[in-house]
Amino acid sequence: MILPILAVVGGLIVLVISSDRFVDGAAATARFFGMPSLLIGMVIVGFGTSSPEIVVSTLSALQGSPGIAIGNAYGSNIANIALILGLTALLNPVQVSSKILRKELPILTFVTLLSVALLLDLELSLFDAALLLLLLALLMVWTFFNGLKKEPDALADDIERAVPKPISLRRAILYLVFGLLFLILSSRLLVWGAVEIAQIFGVSDLIIGLTIVAVGTSLPELASSILAAKKGEHDIAIGNVIGSNLFNTTAVVGVAGAIKPFTVDSLVLSRDMVVMTILTISLFIIGYGFRKNRQGRVNRFEGAGLLIMYAIYTTVLIFTA
Repeated sequence: MILPILAVVGGLIVLVISSDRFVDGAAATARFFGMPSLLIGMVIVGFGTSSPEIVVSTLSALQGSPGIAIGNAYGSNIANIALILGLTALLNPVQVSSKILRKELPILTFVTLLSVALLLDLELSLFDAALLLLLLALLMVWTFFNGLKKEPDALADDIERAVPKPISLRRAILYLVFGLLFLILSSRLLVWGAVEIAQIFGVSDLIIGLTIVAVGTSLPELASSILAAKKGEHDIAIGNVIGSNLFNTTAVVGVAGAIKPFTVDSLVLSRDMVVMTILTISLFIIGYGFRKNRQGRVNRFEGAGLLIMYAIYTTVLIFTA
């Protein structure tokens, strides 16, 4: 019992540190080669913070633990909005000024609804996985197209201030390579420990994926969003959540399904995906900005509401287990 717990705790610690180094190295390398700040924000920072989720879910699928793979993806989406954005907004209200992020919010809502439709038959098939990966490819093309535009955007300004000051290319590549290496190793350790704990307590690997693994792999987004909000870089704070959820729903689930198609527990559809959809639609409504000034805002009251929703959801999970 002690060894699996140590594996999960140690794996999570190394996972967070290596993920942070991986993103820093990728961002610094991209800047060295002249990548625009907006593109760095949309691709490197937005999607890069989801690197723990995709590594953990890929390894879980390869090792025959689909519950952890899909629980990690959807559980992270729920944690990103309800826990991370909720806590961030409670500490410091988040203003959505970026035009790009306002465009991504309806896209995220559509992707979420599509993922629900694909799993109505309680099976993640090769066709479903291929469709999600195709959607990811289209999303990346759209991201690069918008990221290369010269139009001013609040997210680009935040990224310009947030990306680490220029470091040597050698150090950036070392961060990138060793960050990825330890990301993979710590993910293997985390998945092993999580599976062992699930077997010891007799709970499904889905519950472990939705709780311990999901929250653990979302820690990079938590740290990044809170730090960004404190610095007044609000668009990075919410951009982390939007980018991560888009990547989780398309890439993480798509890759896991492509490796090994699997059936999905009916509770995923009736419980987890319902919560994820409600949270996503809520984020769209409060974050898009239907007011005259065309800016969205997640205030402290809304942040507290998101945290309460997460507490209720977690309680339901405990009683379900």
